[in-house]
Amino acid sequence: MPAGGPWTPSSIAAAGGSILAEDVSLPVAVLEEPALRHNLEWMRRFTAAYGVQLAPHGKTTMSPALFRMQLDAGAWGITLATAPQAVAAFEHDVRRVLLANQLVGKGNFELIADLQARDTGFWFACVVDSADNVAALGRYFAARGQCIKVLLEIGVEGGRTGVRDDAQAQAVLAEIARWPGAVTLVGVEVYEGVAREEAGVRAVLQRTLAQWRAIRDAGGFAQLPAILSGAGSAWFDVVAEEFAALSGDADAQVVLRPGCYLTHDVGIYRRAAARIHAGNPVARDMGESLRPALRLWACVQSRPEPGKAIVALGKRDAAFDAGFPVPALHYRPDAAAPAEAPAHWQVTAMMDQHAFLDVHAGDDLRVGDLLCFDISHPCLTFDKWRHLLVVDAAHRVVGAVDTCF
Repeated sequence: MPAGGPWTPSSIAAAGGSILAEDVSLPVAVLEEPALRHNLEWMRRFTAAYGVQLAPHGKTTMSPALFRMQLDAGAWGITLATAPQAVAAFEHDVRRVLLANQLVGKGNFELIADLQARDTGFWFACVVDSADNVAALGRYFAARGQCIKVLLEIGVEGGRTGVRDDAQAQAVLAEIARWPGAVTLVGVEVYEGVAREEAGVRAVLQRTLAQWRAIRDAGGFAQLPAILSGAGSAWFDVVAEEFAALSGDADAQVVLRPGCYLTHDVGIYRRAAARIHAGNPVARDMGESLRPALRLWACVQSRPEPGKAIVALGKRDAAFDAGFPVPALHYRPDAAAPAEAPAHWQVTAMMDQHAFLDVHAGDDLRVGDLLCFDISHPCLTFDKWRHLLVVDAAHRVVGAVDTCF
């Protein structure tokens, strides 16, 4: 917001302003409020249909305001990936955190132990996949007079973390048993996204379910219901289908963890959504799928060649690991409304602060025109912005959210 500050989310909301009226310094990342509301309600209905809980992965946005929006829409808790992320969430009143990652190293142990000491009502659990990690957790938390909750993580050969076979799982479970009162087993967890094809995803989910049942039948969980958790943003439908085997089981609490559903995208997650909508009966019956909510506006700053435009948008503004930003809208200041960008307009390269846009020689695109871009992979776009504006359907500014990266 160029003038009138200092700005806070509340003062921005009060001041209003418009992207199209050029009241905002560009480039800027925006969240389209109607799409956010649609996506929140869509996921609420989806998880309710399967009778599962939702703990969206907060690393996607690291935005306390969006955490609160998700919790207010019924989320069971917030998933995070690091101890400092857990601290940021705690400082903004999140009191149930599932760390879908190993907690390793004394400095990270201390961060979590301090949170547990500050608020005994703070619920925190991390995942474990090695006896060494369990032993280190046991020694530290026993010395602090605390208990840390853990979930056994299941992995696949060649994948990321997680136990690969039953022998590794049994070694971890045996070490947990050596630390009563310091390490408590509360569930089983998997990240199925390391498998690339549906058959592989279903195989690791079925193995995870079998491990959960084996532990439950052996009385290995410290408490019931015990958590069974999976689901990144690409395969949450398959996770819901496979874990639905525990539907109605009073011993089980199934928790899904997709994070990118809130803002969606036009790349990897749009393709996933198309697969989900085509193959999952619950999603199909719900009608319209998820909508892209995270967009970036930027100015055309140069037309140096007939078939080339240079846009003031670069790698410091948008993700580029899963595809370049996609032109969605074209607006000339003082026009009645934005128009859809021609399908042949394409970003072909990006530098730190510049995007190379291929156009046709005769296209009516001028320096000073505004372009709106959709993105692929919201995780690596959010982390480039300390503040994002919230806009309505007419691109008027109605608020802002902060991030805590």
